[in-house]
Amino acid sequence: MINNNYIIYKIICSTFVLIYPEWEKSQYNIFKILLKKAMTKLFDDDAYLKEFKSKITGIIKEDNRIELGQTAFYAKSGGQPGDIGTIETEGTKIQVLDTIKENNKIINIVDDLKNLEENVGIIGKINWDLRYKHMRMHTALHLLCSIVPLGVTGGQIGYEKSRLDFNDPDKQINKEELEEKINLLVEDNHTVTSEVIESSILEEKPELVRTMSVKPPQVDGKIRLIRIGDIDLQPCGGTHVKSTNEIGKIQIGKIENKGKMNRRVNLLLSS
Repeated sequence: MINNNYIIYKIICSTFVLIYPEWEKSQYNIFKILLKKAMTKLFDDDAYLKEFKSKITGIIKEDNRIELGQTAFYAKSGGQPGDIGTIETEGTKIQVLDTIKENNKIINIVDDLKNLEENVGIIGKINWDLRYKHMRMHTALHLLCSIVPLGVTGGQIGYEKSRLDFNDPDKQINKEELEEKINLLVEDNHTVTSEVIESSILEEKPELVRTMSVKPPQVDGKIRLIRIGDIDLQPCGGTHVKSTNEIGKIQIGKIENKGKMNRRVNLLLSS
């Protein structure tokens, strides 16, 4: 499905040219600027979208980089790795090696640009095995955060193992107790939902922010929250599963001391 922005901006540009014919040669450039400003992150509304249609709105040939008008590829941020997969056009298939964020834009790093051009329609396909594992891991870290009432100083999501670092100078974290509690939350099958609030609301409720050194991402003065039943609510721009039982059995790995104040909790999934 092509996002409605494409249709709307086409109409705007066509109408503008009817009123000001001298701008006809600039119509495509105006359309491209509007489209870049309105890049749609499809994963915000549907993290389970494995395949999508879009158009190429930018190409950086020197670095094999592509920008799409709308995308389901998640860009590396918040400790979650960027998606990989493929971008296909008629007769052409290229590999997406990584997805990053630059200047608030989502950029795909690909293996070969081949003969791709701007404004060409594409089909993007997510490496679903990798993405779904990251979604399960990311949601599991939210559960971990809900159990440990300490400030978060760092974290990383991985395919095999993920971690959160806590400000724990008094060594409060107990591995066996933690593993029992987090798996009970998984089994209780809490619903995972998202909502958007004004950034001013977050200023009134600073306790929602668990990270000690990283500010939540804002878009046009709004912040996305992830709610897990009635047990956790915090700002997050990542991808998550719809319910906690999708995570599966969680194993708490090694708990490491990282300096005088920090303790690192490693987390693994059964499959």
